[in-house]
Amino acid sequence: MTGAVVLVTSVAGAAGAGPAAAALACAAAHPDRAGLLIDLATSRAPRSGLVATVEARALEERLAAHLPQAGVASRGQVCQLTLPPDAAGIEAIAGALTVARGSTGVLRLSPRLLHAVLEEGRVGPSAAMLRADIGEDRALISLATRALGEQGVRVGILKQPLGWIAARRALAGILSPGAAGALPPRLVARLLPEPSSRSRWAAPAWDPWEIGSREGSPHARSRRP
Repeated sequence: MTGAVVLVTSVAGAAGAGPAAAALACAAAHPDRAGLLIDLATSRAPRSGLVATVEARALEERLAAHLPQAGVASRGQVCQLTLPPDAAGIEAIAGALTVARGSTGVLRLSPRLLHAVLEEGRVGPSAAMLRADIGEDRALISLATRALGEQGVRVGILKQPLGWIAARRALAGILSPGAAGALPPRLVARLLPEPSSRSRWAAPAWDPWEIGSREGSPHARSRRP
């Protein structure tokens, strides 16, 4: 059984879609299930974090076995999968969601791939977050919102990028919902199928042996910062 799928993209080149997608994946994490971030907007393979939950690490191992050529890494409470921004990458999404076994999949993609992903019937997104600058891009936002709505996709708009600290914590998989600089709670509630309060950072299921040992992970396909 696959979980919900939320698309994240930008409008007219608005900055900050990547950290916003990571923040949403953090908010989607359960105490017993990692958040899943699938990235089709970059060719850079993810780098495993120094700290990862047991659930994120287990999902990393399952995805690496299922998609051995893809970049996969666990970071905090999130497992990040990088797929090629083409037809092959889009085709691999459904399999990755099946492997994730009920985790909410946050799918970051460039605007040019939006139509192709919507046409891939096995993905079935329920919501989409648009990173958009309202004052400059109202007409494009309206067109995108209408097109997504016609596909039965709820739309939420992030009007400003995350601040530097919140963005770094999100990319590390450790941005707690409700923390300073996190995504607005009303936006998260609109996009995710359950309240973000399900993520319990006060008592995370850390594997203490993972702290400080991630540099040697066989699934970290890149050592670039």
